[in-house]
Amino acid sequence: MSKTLNKLNKKEIEKFSRQIILKNIGSLGQKKIKQAKVLIVGAGGLGCPVAEFLVRAGVGNIGIVDDDNVDISNIHRQSLYDTNDIKNSKVKSAKKKLKKINPNTIIKTFNLRINRINASKIIKDYNYIVDGSDNFKTKFLLNDYAFKFKKFLVVGAISKFDGHLFTYNFRNKKTPCLRCFFQEDKISDDILNCEYEGVIGTVAGILGTLQANEVLKQILNIGQNLDGKILILDLLNLRFRKVKIIKSKKCVC
Repeated sequence: MSKTLNKLNKKEIEKFSRQIILKNIGSLGQKKIKQAKVLIVGAGGLGCPVAEFLVRAGVGNIGIVDDDNVDISNIHRQSLYDTNDIKNSKVKSAKKKLKKINPNTIIKTFNLRINRINASKIIKDYNYIVDGSDNFKTKFLLNDYAFKFKKFLVVGAISKFDGHLFTYNFRNKKTPCLRCFFQEDKISDDILNCEYEGVIGTVAGILGTLQANEVLKQILNIGQNLDGKILILDLLNLRFRKVKIIKSKKCVC
């Protein structure tokens, strides 16, 4: 491990002073954040706030996967982009903004769609995986490879005024996985498609921020996560509830 990751310089202590003074973090916790490696799959409504707040927190190494370009319809909910980014690569635009927030964060971009051919090569280098995708094929793929490599996975989904948040620590053999909750072989992606279902931008910001918070808690080994549960957000009526997930007998995880 690089010596620079094992210590905080004067400027970093000043920059992160407001979280370093928290008794659950301190300088030791800030070093853990700096040493963390987080992969974010999807640089859209969820991936933007995840990436932004992890970079602001001082995460030292972040990977971002997305093969899409910025569209004008993205801007109302994808907080890293503005009208100057339209038609440009999302990962390149995101990296440019994020480096302005924290130049010390190593940001690796993957301008591609993650699949079973490239997933192993990409995922194995990161400790924490964040799903910000908009389709079940990618979500199940991340579930399977996070299990394979025993990674911590945070899954998010949004639609209309609603959000769903899952966390899976696959170092725990007893944890249920995403396939335990969605047990059907084929699920329509229409329920995740903002083009057809619609979504208010604040839902993306709130759920993405919660995803980033879960990653930071896991890095620091503090608080409780959602292992074995799903957090359901109804932001139209401001209702939050947790539902227990039972590990399926057919689950291969």
